[in-house]
Amino acid sequence: MRRVFAVTALAGLLLAGSGCAGRNDDPFSVGFASPAPAGTSPTPAPTATGDAGVCARAKQSGSVAVQTYVQKLAEMLRAGGTGDRSTEKAAQRDAEAALTGWRDVLREQSGKATDPRLRTLLADLATEVGGLGTDVRAIDETEFDRLQQRLDQLCPA
Repeated sequence: MRRVFAVTALAGLLLAGSGCAGRNDDPFSVGFASPAPAGTSPTPAPTATGDAGVCARAKQSGSVAVQTYVQKLAEMLRAGGTGDRSTEKAAQRDAEAALTGWRDVLREQSGKATDPRLRTLLADLATEVGGLGTDVRAIDETEFDRLQQRLDQLCPA
């Protein structure tokens, strides 16, 4: 019963932000809400901070990481529900690896940002992402949403 509740809570958390995404094809674009720039964008759009490349890379990495994280977390919970411990552990490792990769990109982009507000925000996001795990009950959606909104202000689509 707790696993069903955990899956429901995660789905609710992730889908709550997806209504704001504005992209019908990808509700988990970036973070939990914002549309990500296309991975093949030749020239990133101007931003409030002047760090278009940093914004594009941060958003794109978030899009990929969240998609992988959600898929692997669901796989982990399904495998745990059926007693398949090896698949459960492999999916957990993959979900954690997706978060680690995202955190590393956020840290890297924070170091490249010229705007101090964006630099601080990306460092804060990296810390928040680094604190996420595979325990859906421990996700602080309020703090993450607050940081995501700040990123949207500094890096509008």
